[in-house]
Amino acid sequence: MARNALLIVLAALVLAPASQAGGPAMLIGVAEDTVKNSDLVRAKSSMTLIRLAGFNAVRLAVYWHPGRTKPTPTEKRLITNAGIAARLSGMQVFVTVTNYGSRTTPLTPESRKEFTQFTASLAQSYRHFRDFIIGNEPNLNRFWLPQFNEDGTSASPAAYYALLAQVYDALKKVSRDITVIGGALAPRGADSAIASRHTHSPTKFILDLGLVYRESGRTKPIMDQFAIHPYQDSSAQPPTVTHDGSRTITLSDYPKLVRLLGRAFDGTAQPGSTLPIVYAEYGFESLIPRSKARRYTGKEPASVRPISEAMQGAYYRQAIKIAFCQPNVRAMLLFLAFDEPNLDRWQSGVYYTDRTPKTTLPIVRATTVEARRGIVARCRGLELPVKPKLTFPKPAELKGQKRMSFKLECEIDCKYVARLEQLPKRSVLETVRGIAAGRTPTLVLFRGKPAKPGRYRIAIELSAAVNPASEPELAASKPYDVPKPG
Repeated sequence: MARNALLIVLAALVLAPASQAGGPAMLIGVAEDTVKNSDLVRAKSSMTLIRLAGFNAVRLAVYWHPGRTKPTPTEKRLITNAGIAARLSGMQVFVTVTNYGSRTTPLTPESRKEFTQFTASLAQSYRHFRDFIIGNEPNLNRFWLPQFNEDGTSASPAAYYALLAQVYDALKKVSRDITVIGGALAPRGADSAIASRHTHSPTKFILDLGLVYRESGRTKPIMDQFAIHPYQDSSAQPPTVTHDGSRTITLSDYPKLVRLLGRAFDGTAQPGSTLPIVYAEYGFESLIPRSKARRYTGKEPASVRPISEAMQGAYYRQAIKIAFCQPNVRAMLLFLAFDEPNLDRWQSGVYYTDRTPKTTLPIVRATTVEARRGIVARCRGLELPVKPKLTFPKPAELKGQKRMSFKLECEIDCKYVARLEQLPKRSVLETVRGIAAGRTPTLVLFRGKPAKPGRYRIAIELSAAVNPASEPELAASKPYDVPKPG
């Protein structure tokens, strides 16, 4: 039943327009602030554990406070150490810049100016940080107020637009290479000004943001990519569940998200249905075994419905497979590598709070490897190109060899058909078939080498092992001459 649901979800993704992400290029990482440490060794230790779990990206949160236009010396030290640790570990860094709770929402021209200067100072100080997520869940009253005006009309989309546009312009002045990521929306909301908790659904927030943009007359974008936190309704809900009848957007509601972005922005200077998407937070909480219980404090909220580690691993694997097949998705960041010790918080990591691995970890690690090798899922409509590195022997090297051979390395798993041909008619003397694992040098051997005088070459057809392109990649060696004896 679960497998059928996953196949339905993967098949539905072909209906959405393609962009430049998805597939093996998709970054798979974590949102994890413990890598910000005043001790560089500890920061590097955290980053190493994250890398060992199979992740290649990390998201850091940096908080703006009213009156500040740059980070404090203490904050700089934390950020610097995290940046060094990321570079040493080969990790892509996403930086979320946000206010610390709704009491500090940047609503006035002065506060927006300060927030913008603060963000620009980060970009100027840390030139290796090129991906900035602006704000955090501005559709929720926990992080942004007011959500509604006194007359009940929406307030937060317009206020967030004013901030995002200003920050976009400032960051592009620092460098055109900076990627400005807007949204960072929570997956659900009530859309009611009379509810006890004022929130917007991502559906209404996106459409209202698009309306404000159109009415502004702006002739340039406000963001390069769009972030959302597509959490399920609870940890017990599988990632295949869709919300066709509501305004909620979770992982498998990708087609709805793409349509909404299109309705909001298509036909303007701001890309919509082709906008790359970043899943900036996503997670499932697992039950804590008795052997680890003393490491945790507090009580788990009843609404969370934590699951077994086996199910957590299965759901993370499903989620990565689904995102892999979503053409516009640039990155998927799981929320936390390491559990938080308070059970009232998040236990969604692949490590316990004492930093020992859960049984979830090898499942996630294997899945990330398969994703980068391009074999984690078969996706309808996805055609993966093959970019091979081929090394053929030099003519002088053939003299001491009894068999013809060449070396092959593909970025993803690739099928090869190699033919030893006699020129000029390209008569096939021998054919060798096989599969080369992605990013792994493979020696391809023929049974022998030409004995008769003449001219020969090695011709190769290459295609992705999974999700191949309609036409194979063709390559060939330079001709080899076998001279007459004597």
